[in-house]
Amino acid sequence: MASVSTSHLILFIASLLIAASVAGTFTTGIQRLSGALGDRSIDVSKDVRSDVEIISDSGSGAVYNASGNENVTVLVKNTGSGDLDASKGQIEVLLDGKYQKNVSVEVVDGSAWTEGNVARVSIDGGELSAGDHRVKLIVGGDEEVFRFRT
Repeated sequence: MASVSTSHLILFIASLLIAASVAGTFTTGIQRLSGALGDRSIDVSKDVRSDVEIISDSGSGAVYNASGNENVTVLVKNTGSGDLDASKGQIEVLLDGKYQKNVSVEVVDGSAWTEGNVARVSIDGGELSAGDHRVKLIVGGDEEVFRFRT
C-alpha cells in the first residue's frame, strides 16, 4: 500500500516539474511576441502619422521646365499628423521609374514641414520627351504618384 502512494507522489512531483517548465517556456515566448507586437505598432503609428498629398496641377505648365532648367517641380502637402523632415535624404523620388538623386526640397509656407505646410520638390531629371510621365514620391513610408504630360 505504501508503494502505491510513493509511486503516485513521484508521478505527481514529476508532473508538477514538467508543468512548471512548460509554463516558463510559454511565458518567455509570449513576452517576446508581446515585445515584437509593441515594436511593430510603433512603426505603424509612425507610418500613419506620415501622410503627404501631391497638390500640383498636372494640366498647368508649372510642372515641367517652368524655370527653363528642364526640371520637374511638384508641390507636396503634409497631410499627416506629424512633422516631416524636408531634406532630400528623407524623400525618395522616381521619375518614369528611374531613381533620382538630383532632388531639392524647399518648404514653401514656413520654416519647417509641419502639418498643413507645403514643400516644393524639384527634380533635375534631364530633358523629357513629349508625352506622359510619372513621378513617384516616397516620404516616411507614404507613397504618392503624380502623372503629367509634357
